[in-house]
Amino acid sequence: MGLERIALISDVHGNLTALEAVLADIGQRGITRIFNLGDYVGKGPRGQAVVDRCRDVCEVNILGNWDDFLPDPEREYDSEGLRWWQAEIREEQGKWLRDLPFCHDFVLSGRRIRLFHASATTVHRRVRFDHDEAEFLGMFANTPATGDGPIPDVVGYGDTHDAFYEVDLERRTLFNTGSVGNSMGDPTPVYTILEGVPDSLDPAPFSIQFVRVPYDVEAELEVARELGMPEYAGYELELRDGIYRGNLAPGESPSYHRRSPTPAST
Repeated sequence: MGLERIALISDVHGNLTALEAVLADIGQRGITRIFNLGDYVGKGPRGQAVVDRCRDVCEVNILGNWDDFLPDPEREYDSEGLRWWQAEIREEQGKWLRDLPFCHDFVLSGRRIRLFHASATTVHRRVRFDHDEAEFLGMFANTPATGDGPIPDVVGYGDTHDAFYEVDLERRTLFNTGSVGNSMGDPTPVYTILEGVPDSLDPAPFSIQFVRVPYDVEAELEVARELGMPEYAGYELELRDGIYRGNLAPGESPSYHRRSPTPAST
């Protein structure tokens, strides 16, 4: 059996313009399998369209933290933005999002791979790129959320909007896909390509590739303005400068801001 490529996307966050640019790049490469690691909605103006598009093109869809809490009928925290983003998606979409699986396990080139959104325990626990050893090892553990099964050799996740790749001395591999619709640092959308022999436990060539795809940022921001989306200034800051909206002090210029390696929240 020959090598196969799988595209991993994550954290689109209602940014349909970025999603379409990434999907076009995936299509130009002849990749037909797309796995989505969650956070379809919130932050951007077109969560409804993003959900519909991903349901149509993604073979695997996984639960994200925004997908869990935004449509939660018992959600206690509220704001103008949250009310707007929740109203923008259809009720059945909210149910679909909350019913998504927590993780997805599969085999590629002899490696057991596990994908989830944020951590092995919950979509609401964040593991950043500057984690400690205990956090690293915890990403490979079986938990009530992941269920029992073979322990993975490779774990991929999203959530932090900051792509990275790490391997330890036991050849455990941890990587973050980065974000399609709300990338931090470099605001250019990024996704990941896995390549290997599918469904095979025999050792074979295996690769992880990160791809950044330019897109029309101005067109996306124009849509947000036309729709009257709340928190527009924060969205513009993130899309133009890759700076998390909570990291810029009042009166501080983005041009002089150095992004913290541990954003307050994403």
